[in-house]
Amino acid sequence: MKKLQNHCRKTVLTVLAMMATVAFVPFSNAALVNYSQDFEALHPADPAAFSNDGWRIFANVYDIDKTSHLYDYGVFVAPNGGAGFSSITGVPGSQQMTVFSDYNNTDHGDGKWIEALVFQQQTISASDAGSIWNFTFDVKQGNQRPESSSNAFLKTINNALDVTSESILDTTAFGTDWGTLSLSLVIDNSKVGQVLQFGFSSTASYYTPSGVLYDNIDFSSTPAVPVPGAIWLMMSGLIGLVGVARRCKN
Repeated sequence: MKKLQNHCRKTVLTVLAMMATVAFVPFSNAALVNYSQDFEALHPADPAAFSNDGWRIFANVYDIDKTSHLYDYGVFVAPNGGAGFSSITGVPGSQQMTVFSDYNNTDHGDGKWIEALVFQQQTISASDAGSIWNFTFDVKQGNQRPESSSNAFLKTINNALDVTSESILDTTAFGTDWGTLSLSLVIDNSKVGQVLQFGFSSTASYYTPSGVLYDNIDFSSTPAVPVPGAIWLMMSGLIGLVGVARRCKN
């Protein structure tokens, strides 16, 4: 009788261990990887500081009424400093990224709207399906004027360069005190093979100031969640556990 009880106990523990293993799928093996940056380790005088850290840029140009997309350019590596896109500002111990329109583009003078995008990008793999990714950052006003606008975004793009999913937050006129904002995006099977981008945009015309400050960036996944196949296996385990319990009782 004692041997049977020990056998039943071991069987139950084995089933529980298997259920714990298959019920949840960790995202640590996913192609998408966590990213964090407080910009303190980037040298403000290094023109390649952002590009060496994986930051990229793209620009869209719209007509004076903002009703027609005229042209675009990019993707290029992100600059640190100069008249367009991005720079490291602040002092050591309190550095941040400033994002602004591309003032190198002389169409500013004709009233065309220049949208500058500064972002990181990664490719989604099959192992990312079912995961939830979060983009969190601190933000405050720079020299942005009311005529300009800015956003933070988290989006996926297919091979035809179409945006297939997107989460956006308006950071225009955020205020002069730091605040924290966050975006989230669910990755489903249809997004496998697509590009995921997270970053910031700044839009201005007539050379209007548009700078917004960003810091303490974090891109990471939500902890593991059950997936359909794992749920089926877990239910099978529960049924098996009930059978073991009845057998042991008898």
